[in-house]
Amino acid sequence: MPPASAARPAVPPATPPAAPPAPLPTRRVGSLTVGAQGLGCLGLSEFYGPVAPDTAVATIRRALDLGVTLLDTADVYGHGANEELVGRAVAGRRDEAVISTKFGVVRPGPGVGTGIRGDAVHVRESCEASLRRLGVDHIDLFTLTRPDRNVPVEETVGALAELQKAGKIREFGLSEAGPRTLERAHAVAPVAALQTEWSLWSRGIEREVVEVCRRLGIAIVPYAPLGRGFLTGTVRSADAFGEGDFRGFGLPRFTRENLAANLPLADRLTALAAGLGTTAARLALAWLHHRGPDVVPVPGTGDPEHLTENASAVGLRLTPSQLAAIEAAVPADEVHGARWNEQSLAYVEE
Repeated sequence: MPPASAARPAVPPATPPAAPPAPLPTRRVGSLTVGAQGLGCLGLSEFYGPVAPDTAVATIRRALDLGVTLLDTADVYGHGANEELVGRAVAGRRDEAVISTKFGVVRPGPGVGTGIRGDAVHVRESCEASLRRLGVDHIDLFTLTRPDRNVPVEETVGALAELQKAGKIREFGLSEAGPRTLERAHAVAPVAALQTEWSLWSRGIEREVVEVCRRLGIAIVPYAPLGRGFLTGTVRSADAFGEGDFRGFGLPRFTRENLAANLPLADRLTALAAGLGTTAARLALAWLHHRGPDVVPVPGTGDPEHLTENASAVGLRLTPSQLAAIEAAVPADEVHGARWNEQSLAYVEE
């Protein structure tokens, strides 16, 4: 297990705003009721450049104000620091938050990890460690980050079901699991959610995974729904990535050559959004919300204004012709570069 980060600095107690805005509509993830859009918390700790801790806490609390209740983190984000951050942010507001955390990545140092563990011992140890870092008595959604090819998924799910019976977790999920893995897992105990990459420029799950999830009643929680910022139209050059931004060194779609080839996709989406009186980010998220009521995207941001813009996409209604125009602007077969590098792709299924 990665070491936990330093002790949490003291922060003022959280207080709800005097006049909170109308909350988002809700969705079901297993037995959980969540806002129709969540918040991916990875970038609040690492991989996309620095975010001041106070700004990160304010962003999470603003999410709760908006009804963005599903907060997605993982034990390896910031080597435990991200879970601690989420715990600080929800202090005093635990009943408003649906905490989703992930386990399984072996990450002894920098980089994205060196392997996966889904064995029963690691499941139990990871849960206890996450509970301590989050400072809570239960986890709402506990997810295996990637399938462990060396451990039968039945063992992993059996251990997760035991944690569920013990009241340590409410629901569990899998991430980046393929159709056969989902079916085997669900045969042991109901899987509440599949977390996987899904956006206008990452549509591999539409071949088979979506149908399996819907047949089994598994909610879909898309991460990177804005293409790691690409679909907002603001990523224009590979030279603009700052130190620590893994798009500049770990993702093939953002190499200088591939990014230049992909820019016309973002430009077409931005132009289409302008013609509809909205932004590319809102349009990309609204397209994903229109995939079905079982879809709960978790875009990440460290900017409260972007958070508000993202949340507003839930209410953007699109006609069939508008949806077709969006897909024509960003055809899946015109995307240059794989969504992960070769090392990372070895751990995902579609």
